[in-house]
Amino acid sequence: MHDPFAPWLEHGEVVILDGALATELERRGADLSDALWSARLLIDAPELIRAVHLDYLRAGADVLITASYQASREGFRRRGLNEAQVATLFRLSVQLAAEAIEEYWADFPAQHKPRRPLIAASIGPYGAYLADGSEYRGDYGLSVEALMAWHRPRMQVLAQTEADLFACETIPCLAEAEALTRLLTEFPHMPAWLSFSCRDDASLSSGEPMVDAARLAGAADQIVAVGVNCTPPRYVEALLSEARRGTNKPLLCYPNSGERWDAAARCWVEGTGVTDFAEPARRWRAAGAQLIGGCCRTTPADIATIAHALRSL
Repeated sequence: MHDPFAPWLEHGEVVILDGALATELERRGADLSDALWSARLLIDAPELIRAVHLDYLRAGADVLITASYQASREGFRRRGLNEAQVATLFRLSVQLAAEAIEEYWADFPAQHKPRRPLIAASIGPYGAYLADGSEYRGDYGLSVEALMAWHRPRMQVLAQTEADLFACETIPCLAEAEALTRLLTEFPHMPAWLSFSCRDDASLSSGEPMVDAARLAGAADQIVAVGVNCTPPRYVEALLSEARRGTNKPLLCYPNSGERWDAAARCWVEGTGVTDFAEPARRWRAAGAQLIGGCCRTTPADIATIAHALRSL
């Protein structure tokens, strides 16, 4: 198994990840008000997903994360799709990223092409399928074996696509992390990163210690990077420090904007989050992160800011 990030990391370069997909699609007018969230557009408007991918590449992203975060066999079957149709949509999530890369790549003359961007097939948590916020609690009540059985069908399909690796992301608890690291051994050619959602500066969303999560991930041969995502920026430096106590593997972070959610009005409160990611990104780099991007409520402009700030170093 190869490390897809080696061309960057061997030269001491930072890998720029992309930013939010679902909230960026909403910002552009897409209606994601059902349980499938961004995965709904794999059915209804795949061209919008491709357009967002392309904008992130043009902003400086080295990695595209696919629109498979909320995609699941059970979620699509609720919509009346059969097994073959579900598999087609899983593959489409990777195809859209590949098409965006081809279009971006074609803009460069042969002698001046940058490194080819990577495709990370998103493996969102079980809680994303539930669509009740439990990916930020981790209180599933399922065994490791049950979580493995739930994740397996999507990973089986995505492992046979053009994806360069799995992005196991927004994982809220150790049980789901164990399920995913055990499942990876069924796909020995696929590297992965493992990224956790956290509720404070030392704990996963479940309350379990970040250092324990990093140790678990660090013991898995196929995990090539460990870190945090969809977590408020103010916690990231401390969480990176906790992760470093548990593993020597490359660290990654792609936090959300830090904005506050108004549950009564069902909207984000503008002006409550990070408005300039340049200085935070430099701090995360100094704290040891080698892969850096954004999650919910970040935009191509934010990724451009991160890319410029880090590459100017």
